[in-house]
Order: sequence, then C-alpha cells, then structure tokens
Amino acid sequence: MTGMISPEMTMELTGEQLKVTETQLKRYLPRSQQVYGFLVLRNRVRSDSVRVLVDRWPEFNVIVCKPQYEQKGDHFKDTLVFAKDEAVLEETIRKSSVIDWTQYLCLGINLRHLEIFKAVASEKDVSSSKLAVCHMMILEDVSNLPSIDSSGISLSSLDESHVSLVNQMWKFGKNEGAARMIRNMIANFPSCCVLDAEGTPVSWILTYASCAMGILYTLPEHRGKSYAKVLVSTMAKRLHAQGYPVYCFIEEENDVSYMLFKKLGFIEDPSYREAWFGFNDSF
Repeated sequence: MTGMISPEMTMELTGEQLKVTETQLKRYLPRSQQVYGFLVLRNRVRSDSVRVLVDRWPEFNVIVCKPQYEQKGDHFKDTLVFAKDEAVLEETIRKSSVIDWTQYLCLGINLRHLEIFKAVASEKDVSSSKLAVCHMMILEDVSNLPSIDSSGISLSSLDESHVSLVNQMWKFGKNEGAARMIRNMIANFPSCCVLDAEGTPVSWILTYASCAMGILYTLPEHRGKSYAKVLVSTMAKRLHAQGYPVYCFIEEENDVSYMLFKKLGFIEDPSYREAWFGFNDSF
C-alpha cells in the first residue's frame, strides 16, 4: 500500500516498492549512489526507522530518505535526497511536508542542489551551516585492489563495547547523539578493526546507513603500520561479497585519505561532490 503523507505531492514507499526503487536507482549511478546504497542496506538489514518518500510512483523525480527523530539530539540521522528534476525538487521542499523546517535537519545532497535548499531555507528564515563537502570515491572492481600483506595482524569486527572508543576518536563525535549512531552502525552494518595483543581495537572502519565506508581511524601510536590499507581492502572485499556497493566519502581537505583510497583503486567523478549541511542548527 502507498500511504499519502502530504496533500501536495509526496508518497511513502514500502515493501516491494523499495526493492523496485533500488533497481531503478542503479540507472542513475553515480549521482544516485548514496540513496541507492541506503536502499541496498535498507532492503536487507533492519536498523533505525527511515521513511522513503517520492513525489510520484513508479516514475519518481525526487526521492527523500527521512529518518525518524525520536530523541532530542538525534542530529546524526541524515536526510538523504536524490533528484532527477530540480524544479520538482524545489517545489517538493517548498510546499510539501516532506521537509520539516521547524526542526534541526542534517541533509546529504548533491552539491549542485544546495542553492535550492538554501534559498527555500532563507524564505522560511531557517539558518544553515556547512558540515562537509566530500569527494565520492567508488571501487568499481575489487580486482583492482592491490595485494596487501595482513599477516600478523589480528582482524575482527567491532562490538557494543567499542562504541565509546570510536565515539571519542571521531571528529564529529564525543556526544550521545553520535554514540547512538555509532552503536546502530556497529550493531547492524559491517565493520572491521585491528586488535592489539590485549584485544583492544587500535584501528577501525565502519559502514554508514548509506552503505558508504567511513569513520576510518588509527590511534596515533599505531600509525605507519599499513592498518588503514588492510582495513579498507578487507572491508571492500567483504562488502562486495555481500552484494553491496563499495564506496566512501572523503572530505575535500582530507588529502591523506584521498590518496590512500586512490592508491587502492578507488576512482571519482571529478564533477560530482556530495554535501552535508545542517539547517535550523540552533540546538
């Protein structure tokens, strides 16, 4: 059943519609990569509740993945948007109830759509702030991964006991909202870490709800041991084996990570950027 949530133009997808939409989005890769990756995971793994909304069905112009904000401080739940038609996108966010401009919104979009959102936000007297602008790096063929020696390295997956450590080391973390997001990622999505002799993680990588690899980090005293290369390669193979897309977002100023992924065979479309912006950022 399709549930109408707005008298203007937006409807919610469920069940088989989500699987059909996942297939449809493949036509628009790499621009649809983030929403496509989200649906790949959403259709296979249960995690936080998210509503998937379109302007019409089955030939949609705009799709919005809208998280449920259940607690004060749920600021790490991204609203993801893919649009084929910018005019429809503008009308959707201006007139429909799909975007609640009265609450905090963390938005992940193609950078070229940003001016539309900022213009509508300005009309509604809503403030905005840049969180990140990123390269999108994709590994199209896992056979492109170079051979990496991981002998003598103890690899494992992260678990609940590691949430606090990851949260403390993440640049956007150190708060309960981030901890909730990280806990959800560890509990539901693939992760990989290097353990020291005491069984404590010293380097790790996780998977976001969009299926993108991220939060790659190595403790300073353990750097220079190729742990990041081992983790990225291991996770890439694991994601590929499970039928998931293999990609990541790297902030424009992060040259070290950009070169790491490039050397591992990841490529990008230089004309494309993904942007994260916060709106109503007054919490």
